[in-house]
Amino acid sequence: MQRMIPRFTYEGVKDADITTYPVATEDGLGLQLTRFLREESENVVLLVHGLTSSSDLFIMPEIENLASHLLDNGFTDVWTLDFRMSGRFPYDTETHRYTLDDIALFDFPPALEELREHIGDKRLHVIAHCLGAVSFSMSVFAGTVDGIATLTCNSVSLTPRVPAWSKVKLGAGTWFLEYVFGLPFLDPRFGSAPRFTRPWMLSRVVSLFHNECGTRSCHMQSFQWGAGKPAMYEHANLLPETHARVADICAASGLNYYRHVRKMVKAGGSVKYAPDDPRYARLPKNYLENAADVRTPMLLLAPENNRVFTDSNIHLHKILEKAAPGRHELALLTGYGHLDPLIGKNSHIDVFPRVVDFLKRHSA
Repeated sequence: MQRMIPRFTYEGVKDADITTYPVATEDGLGLQLTRFLREESENVVLLVHGLTSSSDLFIMPEIENLASHLLDNGFTDVWTLDFRMSGRFPYDTETHRYTLDDIALFDFPPALEELREHIGDKRLHVIAHCLGAVSFSMSVFAGTVDGIATLTCNSVSLTPRVPAWSKVKLGAGTWFLEYVFGLPFLDPRFGSAPRFTRPWMLSRVVSLFHNECGTRSCHMQSFQWGAGKPAMYEHANLLPETHARVADICAASGLNYYRHVRKMVKAGGSVKYAPDDPRYARLPKNYLENAADVRTPMLLLAPENNRVFTDSNIHLHKILEKAAPGRHELALLTGYGHLDPLIGKNSHIDVFPRVVDFLKRHSA
């Protein structure tokens, strides 16, 4: 496959010292923190990706990316975290039964411990996307991490809500794909698999229902993550070169995370996947049970055309407003879908300034 933009490139962030730090989890995985530093600052920002994506989501060279926008607007110490959902690691294409509880309990605490080794007690602001936003919010509300100055969540947080077609896929779909079709993971690159293999055939079937563009990886992502044509973003918001490499931006995903999301959707909020498993005794059964006690202000970004998690953040804001009136904020993103607030060609005009404004108001 010929690429215009190399995978895992750092070319999207200019004039910053780039350093990586390995992190080991309690259950035996390796993660990675990356620091983009122009100068020391009292306000540090950590960027957290979602399922199938990676830190590359925030450093794309073809747009004014979020990491660069922060560096250019007063936040001169920016970090990214590649945790077990990252497309930079093989974990999601390996046979596993990880849940969001594993991430909340085992990934974020050691990552923040390592980060604090380098920044001390400076104010730490976190911006998270998709299931990274769900799982990081779980960590905050469970108390497995603390000392977070602000938390910004794009698309979804503690109350995942999905379209009707997605509910079908989250239920019978995961069972059929894994136990009948024999696929333990989904990959937007299935379209370029060898002819007549099961991945190739699945991609062709999916594309029969998607004539909105000629990019099979875009079709597969809609199948993986939502209910729409396309589901993940508004085509008009992407540069052609971004659309051509969506499989590099959001890669392969194991199916077990979907099962946890299904349980949350049925419960109406973030709940523990295996409440009787002693390994997770440190986590609450319901992550919203002590919402009034969480002091971290949240900015909930709610894309207008969200065909992955619909009105999840609007719904959560109503719940949090009752628990802690005035503490958390909601920002409606007109004309945007699930992912394009972060990777859109005009995100630096339409979305990023709203985030920067929120961070600056909580940076005193």
